[in-house]
Amino acid sequence: MRYIAFVHKEPDSVYGVSFPDLPGCISFGDTLDEAATHAVEALCGHVRMMEADGDSIPSPRSYDEIVADPELVEDRKDAILTVVPLIRNRGATTRINLSLDVGLLEAIDDAARARGQTRSAFLASAAHREITG
Repeated sequence: MRYIAFVHKEPDSVYGVSFPDLPGCISFGDTLDEAATHAVEALCGHVRMMEADGDSIPSPRSYDEIVADPELVEDRKDAILTVVPLIRNRGATTRINLSLDVGLLEAIDDAARARGQTRSAFLASAAHREITG
């Protein structure tokens, strides 16, 4: 699931991120990359708190729906629109069956070992980086 976010930058300020489908969910960063990373964390945390409070999580609207919403005209002004993936940390792991080329698996194991990680931890961090860009 991906949510549209507005990124604003005023002169002499940080990049601010807000989510029109999740009022109150905001983030920032000194650079655009940092703001994007923090936006993923903010989105996850915001949704986790909403779930803990028993609130329903709104489905993300499409780009066209966001652009067509007359209530968002001011919020969209001078904003960069981007998508932010919702990566829920459920606090539990699950076992999966995965098929890979033997050579790729050897390379994964070598890279994981060099980083002091397990194969699973390495694949999880690689997937997280790929999803969040």
